Amino acid sequence: MEIIGYILSVFIGISLGLIGGGGSILTVPVLVYLFHFEPALATSYSLFIVGLTSLAGTIYQYSKGYVNIKAALSFGLTSVATVFVVRKYLLPAIPDQLMRFGTFTVTKSSAMMVFFAALMLAASVSMILGHREKHRNQQANLPKLLIIGLGIGLVTGLLGAGGGFLIIPVLVLLVHIPIKEAIGTSLFIITINSVIGFIGDIGHVAIDWPFLLRILGITICGVIIGSAIGRHIPGERLRSGFGWCVLTMGIYILSRELF
Repeated sequence: MEIIGYILSVFIGISLGLIGGGGSILTVPVLVYLFHFEPALATSYSLFIVGLTSLAGTIYQYSKGYVNIKAALSFGLTSVATVFVVRKYLLPAIPDQLMRFGTFTVTKSSAMMVFFAALMLAASVSMILGHREKHRNQQANLPKLLIIGLGIGLVTGLLGAGGGFLIIPVLVLLVHIPIKEAIGTSLFIITINSVIGFIGDIGHVAIDWPFLLRILGITICGVIIGSAIGRHIPGERLRSGFGWCVLTMGIYILSRELF
């Protein structure tokens, strides 16, 4: 199973380079189901892998003029601080067992994965149907972006998700940034959020550095491949493909955790 995990690590990088998100959508399930890490530890490892892989993608996209620094900083004002606080103080305080219903126990790990899947389903629908709803959306103002950044920071902190599957729909549907520019901007935001989140974890988790560096080397190769491929694919097709990818993974995780 670990061999499959290493193979899928290439696609984690390709996903980030190609669609500016989805890295954590693949990383967390790969770490949990193929490398058999606990979800809480997997979210921490995901922050490191996705964050530094996204940095490589950001550098490439910036060189092509596809990073909107103003939009990225609008998110970053609240999301970065939120990620750090959640990883440093909130997550360690959540008990391993949340509640019990008779013989059924709701654990922190299962709740995190179900919450993760539910957000993926909501984000995927917004991207798949986004082209039909775009005319209903108005330009997002700074206060709204700050609030959205707070929400994305909360998701990143709790789930170890870079947030690309939420950031891209916001940039495309609310800020009206072209999809290819949204991809580069998303990578920049993911880099900041993920690295800060991982720093907040230091001291709380045992880190297997050799394993992380092996995975990181593979995913960076993937992000370079994905970024190069993305330049030759129409933006509308990228957005639709991103939505269907997120939808498929969300259904898989939800069905596995619940049934």
